Amino acid sequence: MKLRLFVFALMISAAVQAATPQEISAQLQAGDKRALANAEAYAKANPNNAEAWALLTRARVLQGKSEAAVTAGEKAVALAPNSAQAQFWLGNAYGKRIGEVGMMSKMGMAPKLRDAFEKTVALDPNNLDARTALLQFYLQAPAMIGGGKDKALVQAREIGKRDAARGHLARAQIQLADKDNAGALKSYEAAYAAKPSDAGIRLALGIGYQQAERFNDAFRHFRTWTAQDASAGAAWYQLGRTSVLSGQNLEEGIAALQKYLKLPHGASEPANKHAYYRLGQLYAKSGKKAEARAAFQSALKLDPAYKEAKAELAKL
Repeated sequence: MKLRLFVFALMISAAVQAATPQEISAQLQAGDKRALANAEAYAKANPNNAEAWALLTRARVLQGKSEAAVTAGEKAVALAPNSAQAQFWLGNAYGKRIGEVGMMSKMGMAPKLRDAFEKTVALDPNNLDARTALLQFYLQAPAMIGGGKDKALVQAREIGKRDAARGHLARAQIQLADKDNAGALKSYEAAYAAKPSDAGIRLALGIGYQQAERFNDAFRHFRTWTAQDASAGAAWYQLGRTSVLSGQNLEEGIAALQKYLKLPHGASEPANKHAYYRLGQLYAKSGKKAEARAAFQSALKLDPAYKEAKAELAKL
């Protein structure tokens, strides 16, 4: 029996190590939970391969293992300092980690984050994700560590040269930083007009309508989206959220969130606990206390530490 278990363990180990970089990348793209183990095994089997360490950095970033991601990213860059991908994922690792450390550590890490993305852009000027990360850094960081609106504007122009829609989104970020909400919404509309097939842009515009309290436009926007694609989970969720924020069309919002809970979700879409929380809010607004209580309890079953759901449940 022990021999069989040993052989089986060897077979499992071999299967993990057998994944190629292309297969691991595809798994990461699909949110496959095997990707991290496969990336760990590939880096272990190829300790002097910068691509292996960059891939592992990416896997750790996406799994929220930020400290370990920084270690892997620094290894990748040490092996290949002129690799745009190694620099890019190191920058992402720093970006993930910087939100988890104290102020002194943030000040020490911020220049490293900036340098990684600036090197990425120098090596690969068409990496728009790196340019977007730089724009955000320049908007948020103080001048003493390299921040500045003028630098952000340069990145917005460079992004716009390569992708008109993303250029409009970049300008929207700068306008929001300037508290020019009306201008930002116009930029979102321009981005959507330039690339209506982009789900991320479509989502950003709808949320922009919510933030501007243009709820009729938000309802219209998300209704059109669900009518065109009944599997668009983000649209169903935001339709429910629009009902919560506006206090309007409560039954429609309830139905939308119920629909969302039945759909499979992508990695970037809200977790079910959030849908149950919003559903509870709508039931409460509708005077359906028993249903609201059940929805908040469902949210807490998925996350017992969910403070907002606890607070709403306590009000009933």
